[in-house]
Amino acid sequence: MFDAHLHIIDPRFPLIENDGYLPPAFTAHDYLRRVAALGVTGGAVVSGSFQGFDQSYLLDALRVLGPGFVGVTQLPASVADDEIVRLDAAGVRAVRFNVRRGGSASITELDSLARRVHDVAGWHAELYVDARDLPDLAATIEHLPAVSIDHLGLSSEGLPHLLKLVDRGIRVKATGFGRVDFDVPSALRAVAAANPSALMFGTDLPSTRAPRPFDDEDVALVVDALGPELGAAALSGNATAFYRITRRRQDHKNNPGVETGR
Repeated sequence: MFDAHLHIIDPRFPLIENDGYLPPAFTAHDYLRRVAALGVTGGAVVSGSFQGFDQSYLLDALRVLGPGFVGVTQLPASVADDEIVRLDAAGVRAVRFNVRRGGSASITELDSLARRVHDVAGWHAELYVDARDLPDLAATIEHLPAVSIDHLGLSSEGLPHLLKLVDRGIRVKATGFGRVDFDVPSALRAVAAANPSALMFGTDLPSTRAPRPFDDEDVALVVDALGPELGAAALSGNATAFYRITRRRQDHKNNPGVETGR
């Protein structure tokens, strides 16, 4: 399984309260212990609102987790191209826009920053957004080189808007099942019907602020909803291709110190 969405919270590195909330520690070692029985071979470490533009925690997490893991970071629009290249060499593969909680670059900078990180390093843009807000963003999103949207878009009201973008090639994180307000199996089938390559499953560990945290049974739910072939694609194949995991492992083989950014 490729865990397409996980968070690492390491108090050795800077953390920022968000609406008065500061998450408890969940280190890379905590994560590895938690998923030891799940057959995880890699994943995407995603920066949260409480990490702002700090890269130190992410580079350390990628070093600990190893070459099967990549990073999704938050960057200011003023970031230099050299910094994007440095982070790419360390295993970062996407820039995140946290529309729902903040801590990232502004959504007004989505078009320019998403295009720049793609031009410089081949990254995609990732959006944490309620799908009800997608109509205001669709004209921008559907013309970007590569985009994914977190947590199945969160809302039943927004699901039709999400499916329109999926039909245009947007990828969707099958994550945060305890955060949504709709029937998850039905939504999974609808997204897969629009584009079988769109779904990318993730644990969302440690499920900060989720009404219902990740449960190991969520993995079986995906396969039960989609069947063996589409389920396997959602659990591994779609995300490993999208995050270019083969390249990450080859980079590590050629230069084992690359993930530290040295």
